[in-house]
Amino acid sequence: MNLLQMIGSIFKPAVELVDNLHTSEEERLTLKAQTLNTYVAAIEIAVGAESEQLKARAAIVEAEASSEHWLTATWRPITMLTFVVLVVADSFGWLANPLAAEAWTLLQIGLGGYVVGRSAEKAAVPIIKALKGKEL
Repeated sequence: MNLLQMIGSIFKPAVELVDNLHTSEEERLTLKAQTLNTYVAAIEIAVGAESEQLKARAAIVEAEASSEHWLTATWRPITMLTFVVLVVADSFGWLANPLAAEAWTLLQIGLGGYVVGRSAEKAAVPIIKALKGKEL
């Protein structure tokens, strides 16, 4: 369960509880709005923390890429290119033993670091805007 799902699982029962209160409709709507505003604030904090973490990771990759030492600057691309060669060789049956499931998992993590990390950083602002306009 990721952080956003966990936050949603905390606030959804609270919203449902507010719906079942025996108060006036106005009080119920006010409480529900306050609960949803708190939910959006929690999501904003979580997305902000995730964004800061992604920025820190990006800074590490950038520092490595701009390093004067050849190996430090190129180990990530070399690793991913090695995996590409292994995937192609595995696909054509050129390997004596097929790639293990762990190798595929490692490849997914490596690609995720490049592709998903940047995409998540760009998507953070639209997600927050969308959450502000919607209920749980």
